[in-house]
Amino acid sequence: MEKTLDSLLGLLLLTSLFCCGQAQGAALTTEPNWLTFYSGEFVTFRCDMNEGENSDWEYKLNRNNGSYLSIKTDKKNTFTFLLHSGEYQCCGRKRSSDETKCSNTVTVSASPPQPVLSVSPSWLNPGASVTLSCEGLKHQPAGWRFFWYKAVPDPSSSSYTYELLPNSTNGTEQNSFIINGPTHTAGFVCRAGRGGPKFYTHYSEPKFVWSADPGPAASFSVNPDRVQHFRSESVSLSCEGNFAEWRVRRFTEAGHLLDCFYGGRMNGSTCTIEPFYFSSGVFWCESNSGEFSNAINITVLYDYYDGIILLSPVHPVTEGDPVTLRCRDKDHLLSNVFFYHNDKLIHDGSREELNISAVSKSDEGFYKCQHSGKDSPRSWMSVRVTSPVSSLFLMLLIIGPVVRIVLIFLLLLFLCCRRNNVADGPSDATYSQIELRDFRENYSTPTYANINYQKKKKGNRSPAATDADADAVYSEIGT
Repeated sequence: MEKTLDSLLGLLLLTSLFCCGQAQGAALTTEPNWLTFYSGEFVTFRCDMNEGENSDWEYKLNRNNGSYLSIKTDKKNTFTFLLHSGEYQCCGRKRSSDETKCSNTVTVSASPPQPVLSVSPSWLNPGASVTLSCEGLKHQPAGWRFFWYKAVPDPSSSSYTYELLPNSTNGTEQNSFIINGPTHTAGFVCRAGRGGPKFYTHYSEPKFVWSADPGPAASFSVNPDRVQHFRSESVSLSCEGNFAEWRVRRFTEAGHLLDCFYGGRMNGSTCTIEPFYFSSGVFWCESNSGEFSNAINITVLYDYYDGIILLSPVHPVTEGDPVTLRCRDKDHLLSNVFFYHNDKLIHDGSREELNISAVSKSDEGFYKCQHSGKDSPRSWMSVRVTSPVSSLFLMLLIIGPVVRIVLIFLLLLFLCCRRNNVADGPSDATYSQIELRDFRENYSTPTYANINYQKKKKGNRSPAATDADADAVYSEIGT
């Protein structure tokens, strides 16, 4: 009895499928064959009933189970569309029997993705290369090419315009890009594109690489001239360079890109940040023509911690220069301080400052101070090494003018002496006549030179030395 009921239920289910014209087995494929699509891309759908000839079917394509977008009554079972977000599905109706089959669905995302750019390293050593990486795209190998841009300050707003980097016109297959030898602060963005016509993602958010060394167009300074500050202090940041209009930018620890007007005011090329609006981050200057200054990494300590700060140089120090580190609280300098270099104690705490008479590259690193059980934040001290080429060039710049002066003096002395000799007339001159004679011996034939000396008198032209009566001196020249 149960088997009979099961058979009846199965027959009813099969009948309902045919009644509604539905059966399984149709397939919807795409060209290109990507797993993810975005609104705005062109895609070709192919609807395959997996039964009979293509001409046996009438094809329909719908979106979101709504009305049909297109109907094809010929044997071509393909649809090319500029996509909008939603779920796409094709269905086919067999002409001979009105049988209908519908395919799987293809989902199209509402908007293109925004990739995430990363840079390495963030802080540059002079001449170092930078690697850019464009991440965040699902199924990355699916036809994407990557495009790389430099961020250029937009004078009409606080945002940036983007200039395509060299060797990036046609994009790169890899999602990484190496920039050889940048030496100054700069901002970069990336985006990806695929298909034809080209479909692009959004631009990434700008990411920056920073250099502490001043650029050719500008330098950046902070007052008070130190890395660490208390939040209750007012701090001024000044841009100096070849351009009249600058703006101060900062990238906070929370990842926010802000300008001076967030808690500060611009007066000419100086930004003064008011107390309690100051926060830790990287600060730099930008000109309206797209130039960047050096960058400064500033640490801000909240006053209610009743903490201490390290007084260390803002800019890189040159190898061989003296450096002094101190420690202070909100009110005064502290004594009996311990100093640490890369978390290693280097001072016994008996003095109020750490003096390095001549810094070297080994002194580079993180420093902090400690007093009465309180630690300051750590700050990085960078040491700039003077290259041998630079030293030689500097030496030539110094010695070059001296050498030129000496050479000019010698030339003038020579000309002066020559002029005096010409004015006095020619001096006595000695001339010689060489006469070759053959003195034959039994076993050798030496050759002698007859040298006649003759004085030239002042005011007379030199006669030929042919006087046979002149004294002769003979010298053996060779055999």
